[in-house]
Amino acid sequence: MAEKLPLDELSGAIGRIRRPLLTEEKVDVAVELLAKAIKDSVPGTIGAGVSVLDTQGRRTSHGATDRVVEEADALQYELGEGPCLTAWAAEESILVDDVRTDDRWPRWSEAVRGLPIRSVVSTALVADKECVGALKIYAALPSAYTPATVRLPELFAAPAATLLSHIQGSDVPQLISEDLHAALESRDMVNRACGILMQRHGLGHERALEELMRQARRWRLSLAEAAVELIAAMQADGN
Repeated sequence: MAEKLPLDELSGAIGRIRRPLLTEEKVDVAVELLAKAIKDSVPGTIGAGVSVLDTQGRRTSHGATDRVVEEADALQYELGEGPCLTAWAAEESILVDDVRTDDRWPRWSEAVRGLPIRSVVSTALVADKECVGALKIYAALPSAYTPATVRLPELFAAPAATLLSHIQGSDVPQLISEDLHAALESRDMVNRACGILMQRHGLGHERALEELMRQARRWRLSLAEAAVELIAAMQADGN
């Protein structure tokens, strides 16, 4: 049986909500599917979810896969500090190797000592140059995530941000934009390119993603552009 790649989960989730209109209810379902997909895709992850602003402008968790996500997030909102809030404010990805030794958020780190959380990745959700929230994953063991692991949440972030931006600040269903389709297409390209590298070199998915990242840096291209180049090269070779 062919190995199912992590981004296949994303494609499957999106395929279940592709409709001409996005209502808030459909976006809720889509974000829940995306959160579950990323939890299932990243080894060691015990929970995933999204932080956004609600209709009253308050920070809230969205699509949390597990109670531990809601509890850890609630402490961030209460204390006004934490990796998710930093990723949101800085519009970048945050990697926490070990909550107990990281001194960036001392009050939050102390508050979550009773929770099974040691490693964290938080990724900003940016759509149309506006940060609409953050996506996060939690692991129970220290050093569960690597810099390469961070790339997976980032691949999920663009579709999630675009979905959320369709309804934030509006009660009217919106047409699915070309941005969403473009984001999904780029995810598919990266997935295909990783599959090629896995088959050609006998790599696991994370190692294939690392190799694609190295090629992107070498070619000075985005990850999606490097994926397109690699696929085109393989097709030109007739493989």
